[in-house]
Amino acid sequence: MTNDGKLFIKVYKILINTALVYNVKILTMQAAIIKIGKIFWGKVAISVKTQVSYCFMFKANKYAVLSSAGTMKKINQYKLLAGICALSLFTACDFEELNTNPFEMTDEMGIRDGVAVGGAVMAMQRAVITVGTQADDTEAINQYQVAYNLSADSWSGFFGQNNNWYSGSNNTTYYLQDNWVAATYTNSYTTLLSSWKKIKQESEKNETPEIFALAQILKISAWHKTLESFGPIPYTHAGEPALVIPFDSEQVAFNAMFADLTAAIEALTVRAEQGATIVADYDAVYAGDTRKWVKYANSLMLRLAMRISYADETTAQKYARQALNHPFGVMTSKSDEAQMSTGAGMVFRNNIDWLANQYNECRMGSSMFSYLLGYQDPRLSAYFEASPSAYAVAAFDGKNYQAVPPGNANQQNTIYTDFSKPNITSNTPTYWMRASEVYFLRAEAALRWGSEFGDAEALYEQGVATSFDENGISSSVDDYLASGLTPIAHNMRASYYSYNAAAPTTATPAFSGGTEQKLEKIMIQKWIALYPNGHEAWTEWRRTGYPKLNQVQTNRGQGVTREGGIRRMVYPVSFYQSAEDRANYEEALKLLGGLDKDKATTQLWWDCKNKIY
Repeated sequence: MTNDGKLFIKVYKILINTALVYNVKILTMQAAIIKIGKIFWGKVAISVKTQVSYCFMFKANKYAVLSSAGTMKKINQYKLLAGICALSLFTACDFEELNTNPFEMTDEMGIRDGVAVGGAVMAMQRAVITVGTQADDTEAINQYQVAYNLSADSWSGFFGQNNNWYSGSNNTTYYLQDNWVAATYTNSYTTLLSSWKKIKQESEKNETPEIFALAQILKISAWHKTLESFGPIPYTHAGEPALVIPFDSEQVAFNAMFADLTAAIEALTVRAEQGATIVADYDAVYAGDTRKWVKYANSLMLRLAMRISYADETTAQKYARQALNHPFGVMTSKSDEAQMSTGAGMVFRNNIDWLANQYNECRMGSSMFSYLLGYQDPRLSAYFEASPSAYAVAAFDGKNYQAVPPGNANQQNTIYTDFSKPNITSNTPTYWMRASEVYFLRAEAALRWGSEFGDAEALYEQGVATSFDENGISSSVDDYLASGLTPIAHNMRASYYSYNAAAPTTATPAFSGGTEQKLEKIMIQKWIALYPNGHEAWTEWRRTGYPKLNQVQTNRGQGVTREGGIRRMVYPVSFYQSAEDRANYEEALKLLGGLDKDKATTQLWWDCKNKIY
């Protein structure tokens, strides 16, 4: 690309970001930018399609963090100032003329071309699990770290951390930091709201229900994490033009999600049967393949059905049955998986790679060490790199591994730096859901509700086999299941650092024992297969009590025990700063069980199998 072209792109990015901050219509700003390109360079330096791609690339909430009411809380002031200054350079241009849209790109044309909603779809996809591109620098990475990696990714047992943020008083040691908790809410809920509203409005205006159906699936893919992290959330009234949006109880929100998923699946099934694709150029997950979206939505419905199975078994059975009996069914193979990597013309960068290799913080978790080494699990080297540390332990594959203790309160140090890193590169996909998880969901349903849902043992074994396939493992599944091996203790002694955790369980991989023993084995293998999806693993650990995890080294939580762990995140302080917000917040607490329930020890509605606190 020429220097003029590169300069044009820089100007384009600045102006688009300014447009986003001030809520200027993207198409209007785009027309202005193209006009500017003609004025200064006599031609448009890059194609319109490329420009639109840049527009959407930078839209995903990069410079504004929104509160739950959708109001702007914080702006990257330096980048905003740069945008304003750039705009001032073009005051000689006739903005009245520019806003006449010289390329005749009306909203209606945008809909036909997928432009008006395509960017909103991509923005929602990028927020299901926060991902970014090279162009985002470290912003998306940092958001992911505080929202997920230093909470659920660690609480699930997947990772230990080589740092001691806030002098060791942070989420990893059960001391919930308000700004980190707020980041979880923002990234899993608020960032999707404006894009979802845009798609809803355009879909209604242009009678494209299939586009809104996709938006509903994306919304639920993210918002169920918010619901499972905090409890009551605004759902049925979300997006309404009101200053204060009321919260829904967890049960009401789950039922609304099931209804929305049902409607979305019906709408997309019609289009899939017609052989249609939707917003293919802007769909980074399935490239517009409606049949695959239906299979994913059915699988998501099954996930949510099993989530509430201890709280409302009748509803759980109803929607599990509905998902499995749909003509398109659920995910069954690696090709069905929902993930973000390369799609819609963009390459997404894996956050965990950066946290491990650039920040030198994210490392192998203690529980992963105990299970993978104990089971001599062939996924070990697919998940983690060998450790060069003198304190590493020899494993069955001839390599050495070592893990950072959970709840580590030591400052970053070279000892932990040498411990096992996640075997994740910048282009490793970020997975939303994989077929192996679906087999384990089906295995649990069959174990609890009988043969109508399948053969529990066969589904369990297929789950393990599918996980092997997903990770490129050619080892014998039968040998693995028949090994009779159990997890091992994690004893780590490194200079003046030490950690000792007994073997977390005596469970073997074989599908044997009573119902509870079989459930434990299903959940252990599901947990291993879910890696590195920490939120899902943490949530299933809370729901079932499995797998049994190694306990934190340092516990600074208020009322939180090492055994019980964090059961939910507390609401951010911003929820109750004004009188109106305070009243709404207190109504949410009533739905949670009382005004004294905004605690990390409060068990959520679906977390009722075991009484912990």
